[in-house]
Amino acid sequence: MADDDDARASGQPRRWTWQERAEGSIPRGAMLDPETEPVGDVRPFPTAYIPDQLLVARTGAEEVSPVALLRRAADAFDWRLRIEALDGRDLEDDELPPPLQPGLPGVARAVLSVADEPVRGESPRGPDAWRVLQRARLLAKSTLPEVGLNHLVSIDPVGLNPFTHTNPFTRTNPFTRTNPFTRTNPVGEYATPGHGGRQPIARLGEGPVRAEPRRVKGRRAVVAILDTGCGAHAWLPDDIVTRRVELDGRPIGLTDAADPEVHPDLFGPLDGEIDPVAGHGTFIAGIVRQAAPEADILSVRVADAMGVVAEDMLLTVVADIVELVRRHRAGEKGGRPIDVLSLSLSYYHETPVDGQFSTTLHDLLAAARALGCTVVCSAGNDAVDRPAFPAALWEWPGSPLGLEEDGNAAHISVGALNPSARSVALFSNVGPWVRTFAVGASVVSTSPAFVGGLQPTSRDDRYGRRRQTVDPDDYRGGFAVWSGTSFSAPLVAGHVARELDGSLADGEAAARDAGAAVAVARAAAERALAAVDAADQSRTD
Repeated sequence: MADDDDARASGQPRRWTWQERAEGSIPRGAMLDPETEPVGDVRPFPTAYIPDQLLVARTGAEEVSPVALLRRAADAFDWRLRIEALDGRDLEDDELPPPLQPGLPGVARAVLSVADEPVRGESPRGPDAWRVLQRARLLAKSTLPEVGLNHLVSIDPVGLNPFTHTNPFTRTNPFTRTNPFTRTNPVGEYATPGHGGRQPIARLGEGPVRAEPRRVKGRRAVVAILDTGCGAHAWLPDDIVTRRVELDGRPIGLTDAADPEVHPDLFGPLDGEIDPVAGHGTFIAGIVRQAAPEADILSVRVADAMGVVAEDMLLTVVADIVELVRRHRAGEKGGRPIDVLSLSLSYYHETPVDGQFSTTLHDLLAAARALGCTVVCSAGNDAVDRPAFPAALWEWPGSPLGLEEDGNAAHISVGALNPSARSVALFSNVGPWVRTFAVGASVVSTSPAFVGGLQPTSRDDRYGRRRQTVDPDDYRGGFAVWSGTSFSAPLVAGHVARELDGSLADGEAAARDAGAAVAVARAAAERALAAVDAADQSRTD
């Protein structure tokens, strides 16, 4: 990345080549066709996944090696299969990957490729992990819950689902809409700037203020945000937001130059349009800051500029977060406290029923909760009641997932309310798996100082002053209004952190008492949920 170093040294913005823009604009992954490779009573639903990869959770206690089954299944299609650890290190078939956390299975990645010389005739174009998984299930005569697709998880502001557009270059003229009332889908009102979507806004008055010196004893609550990172903003200084989180000297999450909190227009056409997820993490950090001014924030970038994170990447980062908390509780070097984990991301599992999906993500989040870390997840913005992961990974009433109450800190899934709190936002996912609802439509929060290519509709300079209508994508004022369950979740996370303030004791002995931490976390979550539920006036019964 010599170009990145040169750009930083000169103070000039990095120049992206056309190859980088084009490659980054290509949607990752494939959509699962439920009619492909049917197997018994396995009833799949559409999802997005990486077509040449599978994830295999291995303990070594399996009666039949899942890798051997996958290899036989891949051979049937003349596809090669290679096993590697999540860090990319090659593994032998009988070599177990290191566990993500003590007591949990290790997770390996099975990588498929087309054989150089097909034996059984011409292979289908490109390997398909779904076909291999289904064929392996036939061979095993079971659902193989230890094997799963490598799903694509989406950072999903309203109006952005990267798996609904097959061509990223669908608009050649950015000025194609002369009538602002062209959408027949009412969900669209939340996605269009000027009609509920992200737009600049002026915030009057002072920002959130911390009490100095601290009026309460004990340490501050810490909220970890796994998202697109966190940009520069006066409300989010370095003594409040940690932007580089490390474990054993290595950074957790993404650290490449394609940072959507720094560069507003990384991919797609050269039309000056700000990328849909640019500034998403900064906006979320600002919500936590407003809801819990006394809290500290850890910002970890997990998603690329398209708002997508591979499931194996998410598992790795969550495992690292859990390890930080575990070391803190054990009094080991390199640990740090994390009290709330905020996740504004989701995906849909193709077979979300008991015994037909890997529980690795659930088990990692449960490990965090067992250490006293409350997990708060957004419900998603597709206006459906289909359970979304990780929001639905708790023991909700009537759940087919087979999860049981564990007595750990809370797992809270959050849907979005409209600004009045008297109705659920129409974009919000709903269902019994959504635990609570908080305001998530037309929320005001922080934005990096982005400037896009859209222009004011009219300008008339007079008396030495620039005079014009509002520039629809000039965020140099530092604030925006935006909508999504992405923003109701950190509001609840902030409520939990605020309730924790004053309950978190300093000292090594207190840090080691995980049972006490869980009790404190559960009590804080109950108080926070009581306040959130009291504000929710959307119920019709």
